[in-house]
Amino acid sequence: MPTGFPDFRLGNVLATSFTGTLSERHGEAVERIPTPRRLIDWLAVNGLAVDSCTTAQLELARELRESIHAAATAAALQEPLLASAVQVINDCSVQGRAAAILTPDGKRRWRLSSASCVEDALSVIAADAISIIAGERDGKLALCASPTCRAAFFDTSQSRTRKWCDMNTCGNRQKKARFHASRRKNLSSAE
Repeated sequence: MPTGFPDFRLGNVLATSFTGTLSERHGEAVERIPTPRRLIDWLAVNGLAVDSCTTAQLELARELRESIHAAATAAALQEPLLASAVQVINDCSVQGRAAAILTPDGKRRWRLSSASCVEDALSVIAADAISIIAGERDGKLALCASPTCRAAFFDTSQSRTRKWCDMNTCGNRQKKARFHASRRKNLSSAE
């Protein structure tokens, strides 16, 4: 993959991993798919390889990403879903012609209608979003506890009490901040 771009945040749930292509939404936002080539890279890493992507397809992908984020956030907060977000998700879901196929080793893989059909890949992501927002999968939508992140994520932990979208980034950052604050407090009280 090309250097000079922020790393992808990969997770186990396609739709929420896709919303993670824009992180730190309430701080200094980090765009992880700034170019059509970078979207191609993200899709490939997630088993949805395409050969090409136009600027218009990148914009459609970003519109889908933001719609999924808005709907997942509303669902996590148990608020009504925005009609405009639902419309984008539904439109993307029905536009594609991807098919689930079973591999010889018993895994599901997606076959797109053509090697360059970004819309097929987006339909798979939209369908995944529909399944988690509709509550069809075992887990719970939640929002990252980091005040600068607030990413929607799908909590499949046994207790459904996960606080961070990613322990290696947001969770670690918060643990370090608490540690340093505690250290400063201890140093100032020792003086």
